[in-house]
Order: sequence, then structure tokens, then C-alpha cells
Amino acid sequence: MFDFLKRGGSGPVPETKASAAGRVVAWGSAGRVAWSPRDAVSLTRTGFTGNPIGFRSVKLIAEAAAALPLVLQDSVQRYETHPVLSLILRPNPAQGKAELFESLYGQLLLNGNGYMEAVGENGATPGELHVLRSDRMSVVPGADGWPVAYEYEVSGRKHRFSMTEGATPVCHIRNFHPQDDHYGLSPMQAAATAIDVHNSASRWSKGLLDNAARPSGAIVYSGPDGSGSMAQDQYDRLVNEMEANYQGARNAGRPMLLEGGLDWKPMGFSPSDMEFQKTKEAAAREIAVAFGVPPMLLGIPGDATYANYQEANRAFYRLTVLPLATRVTAAISYWIAGITGEEIGLRPDLDQIPALASERDQQWRRVAEAGFLTDAEKRALLGLPALAEGEGDA
Repeated sequence: MFDFLKRGGSGPVPETKASAAGRVVAWGSAGRVAWSPRDAVSLTRTGFTGNPIGFRSVKLIAEAAAALPLVLQDSVQRYETHPVLSLILRPNPAQGKAELFESLYGQLLLNGNGYMEAVGENGATPGELHVLRSDRMSVVPGADGWPVAYEYEVSGRKHRFSMTEGATPVCHIRNFHPQDDHYGLSPMQAAATAIDVHNSASRWSKGLLDNAARPSGAIVYSGPDGSGSMAQDQYDRLVNEMEANYQGARNAGRPMLLEGGLDWKPMGFSPSDMEFQKTKEAAAREIAVAFGVPPMLLGIPGDATYANYQEANRAFYRLTVLPLATRVTAAISYWIAGITGEEIGLRPDLDQIPALASERDQQWRRVAEAGFLTDAEKRALLGLPALAEGEGDA
């Protein structure tokens, strides 16, 4: 609730930036709280660990993006072996490439921010890479509004990463946020309302099942003199007997024995009561849309946006996985290049993605049949580095 107080750090509140955009105020608030809390920890609990649609959406994107093959190249050549490639394949003793990037993509999807730490000396390829938890990291803005440090807090202890002394030890990747200068907006925040609706519908279904999948009813009392009221001791006895013998899953379907003057009036479902399942499915589709996952891939019924599963899978890679992976790998390669001083680029290898094989085949065929293009222009269109002088002659 008071997260905005923590993000500002202990220094003065920043008011201006050195940008041509002029004076701005760097706000750290996540927005107005509605329904469930909107802080990162609560959203992760309700939307990821407590919601199957949110969990599967995050896992699907993070695992698919982490599994993409990567290529390293500069303006001259594509590298088969390179210290940066070795670092990516084995970033630290506890993780491999897939585990490292899955953690990074997961942090971006859950919190809107991803932080990667480089361990090593300035001017050399880092010895290790580590993903830091976004909910433990806070930005320390300087007098001009730009970050001068990052603070990582664990169990009341803080470690400060300075961003003004030598190479930057932390790479901060964040999603676009229109109202925050330092923190990104996560898909989980955009889907928070739909997640609340979906979780509420699931709890309602569970409560209905605990009642033998039958709606509740009413016990109507009619006394011998026509009176509709019971004595207090009679009322208390009836309530205790109902709680002890007729509530809960173990008593589902148990016949009810009523004494004289008591009549059971069952309550059936109205058409509006039956709409909860459609509401739940609509909320599930909204969660999937917020993350950019075609509902068909999550098994959500009623979605006919794509003609078949193959088209939905191709759209998932083209519209969600690739833009995310391209942006993240470009930021990481730019960051590592700033440490090593070597101009290199890291990006997904589109030629090795099975979901895009048909598109890639068509592109290669069109480029190969374009007789008006030179070999150098064809290679540039395909994203390949230029050949060295004399290398293409045969």
C-alpha cells in the first residue's frame, strides 16, 4: 500500500529530468487500488499462483521465448563461438540459458520489470549473469530524474548498485508505462480485474459443489395458530441442527427430517444464475488477451479467431513471443557491449523456429527468385551479415 514511499529512496524527491521534454515528476505509484491489491506480490499470488489462466499464460510465453535459439553477430560476421555466447549458454553455476531467460521473461510478465546483474570486471566479458527479483528492486533517481543507483532489499538488508561509476552492473528492462518514468506496466496489472472475476467465479463454483451442486433453499415455519415466528430456543436449535447435520460436502444429498410446522422450499437456478460459467469464460479470454496468448492455445471454449491451432500458434510467436524476445535480447546485447566495448548484437534466430518455418521458406524463396537483387542485398534482406571480400566467389 505504501510502495510509492519505498520507491523514492531516502534522497530528495526528483522533480526534473535532463530531457528536452521539460519538467516532469517521477511517480512510483501503481495506481488506484480496486478489488484485490495491485502490488506486485499480491498480483503474483492471485494472478499466477492462484489462477490457472494467468499461470499458463506466463509459463507459455516465458518458456517459448526462453527456448528460442539465439545468434550473435556484428556488421561483419556471425559468430559460431564467442565469450558472450559461452556466457549466455552457462550464465551462472545454478542456471543454464533456458532457466535464466525464463526467469527474466517471467519477471517482465508478472511485474513489468526485469533486472539482470553482471558479475565481473569492467572491460571484460562478465563471468556470470543473474536475474534479480523485481519486487525486491527499487530505483534511486538522481536530481535530474534519471536513475543513479538501484537498491536490492532482502530480509531488511539493502545492496546498492551504483549506475554512475564505470560500467553499469545492472540491466533494467521494463515494459512501456504511460504514467511512470521508472517502472514498467505488467500484463498482470492490465488483467487484474478479469483475474478477480475469474477467481470469484471459481470460488462460487467450489461453494456450489460443496452443496452437492444444488442451490440453497428456505425453511418456512408455520405455527399451529398461524404465526410465522419461532421462539428463540427453537430457532437456535434449528440452526445448530442444520449446521451439524446438513451443511458441508460430507452431508451432501442427506435427506432432511422436518418437524411439524416446517416446510422446505427449494430455490432453482434462474437464467441469470446460469450465466456465471459464461462470465468465467469471458474473464479467461480477457486474461489471455492481456498477455497476448490466443485463447485457443489455452483450451478456452468459444474462441474462433483462428481457423486452426497451427495459425494460432504462428500468431502467438509472431505477435507475442518474438517482439518480447527481440526487445529483451537487444537490450542485453547493448548492455554487454557497454561493458566489453565490443559492438555485437544478440537476437533470435528466425531460421530455427519451427512455428515460423513456412513463413521463412516463403521469404527465402521470394528473395532467391528476385533476380534484380545482388547477393549482398539478398543477405541484408534475410538479416545475414555481409560476406568478406572474395568469400562469395566460387
